[in-house]
Amino acid sequence: MIEKVNPSHPDKVADRIAGALVDLAYTKDPNPKIAVEVLIGHGKCHIIAETSVKLGVDQVVNAVQRITPLENLAIDYREVPQDPELAKNQAEGIRCGDNGIFKGVPRNPEEVALSKAVRELYDQFPTDGKFIYDEETKTFIVCQSNASDRGLLAAIDEIYYLDHSERLMINPLGEWTGGTNVDTGATNRKLGSDMGRAVTGGGLHGKDLSKADVSVNIVCFILAEECRQEVEALCAIGDKEITFRRADGAQVKFDYADVVAQARDYIEDRGGFEKFAEWGLI
Repeated sequence: MIEKVNPSHPDKVADRIAGALVDLAYTKDPNPKIAVEVLIGHGKCHIIAETSVKLGVDQVVNAVQRITPLENLAIDYREVPQDPELAKNQAEGIRCGDNGIFKGVPRNPEEVALSKAVRELYDQFPTDGKFIYDEETKTFIVCQSNASDRGLLAAIDEIYYLDHSERLMINPLGEWTGGTNVDTGATNRKLGSDMGRAVTGGGLHGKDLSKADVSVNIVCFILAEECRQEVEALCAIGDKEITFRRADGAQVKFDYADVVAQARDYIEDRGGFEKFAEWGLI
């Protein structure tokens, strides 16, 4: 099965806010150390940022209000410095900032097609949406808020990427409103939507590039796409190099600084951490 949610899903709103704050940190320092957690819903937005640079409450509030312009949203922002012991890890150069295990898996045609369809639907319906494709039963489930079933059917008929022998279900429980006034969003809660069949020991969003959760995941994905097979890696905090192992047994080793550089290029190509958070890797 494949799941995909769009950028207006409450969990993705949280990811986008976290990404925007990481982008902000990079405007103040070329190599900041930051980890952001966001919980948003029902009129409240709670944010904790462990950061080596001061972000400023006004800039944080502006980012939140730009991404989710809800009236009377109460924003609770707490900023704390990075732990001094963790800070020592990066004192002499770029080193791995996390422990973790990672597996990159190349996208299959169904994942590519579902991602394309969901993006095209979002152009017409930029509100909370959730989508599933079951490869075994060939069922495409569309749960799109603030849209009539008739309107959705017409839109899907224009972009339908599956053959019509497959089963289509639209809003199984009826039309709905969605959004953060209905549901709560939290950072890194939709990793299945972001990463497909890949495996990670941590979350993609709200963290700087020294964190393996970001950089090693991205490089695993890049390598898996290039060689069209699974790519695994493991790391420990403080590592200066990372070995990536392909399913066929071949290995490639990179200095951790090179891993970060590849991930930086990928993020910049996507338009920054906030834009990356909209859709993730797939």
